[in-house]
Amino acid sequence: MAYRINDDCISCGACEAECPVSCISEGDGIFVIDADCCIECGACASVCPVGAPNPEA
Repeated sequence: MAYRINDDCISCGACEAECPVSCISEGDGIFVIDADCCIECGACASVCPVGAPNPEA
C-alpha cells in the first residue's frame, strides 16, 4: 500500500528530497505522494520530523 502524507505536514520538504522515485511534490499547503509511483519504501516517513507520511489503509 502506498504512503500518504496527512495534515500534520509542515511543508519542510524533507520527504521530497528523500524519495528515491521522485513521487512526492508540493501540494496546496502540504506535500503529496503520487500513489501510482510510490514503491512503499518508507524513506519519506523515516526523515519526516512530524511523522506525516503513513501507509494508506
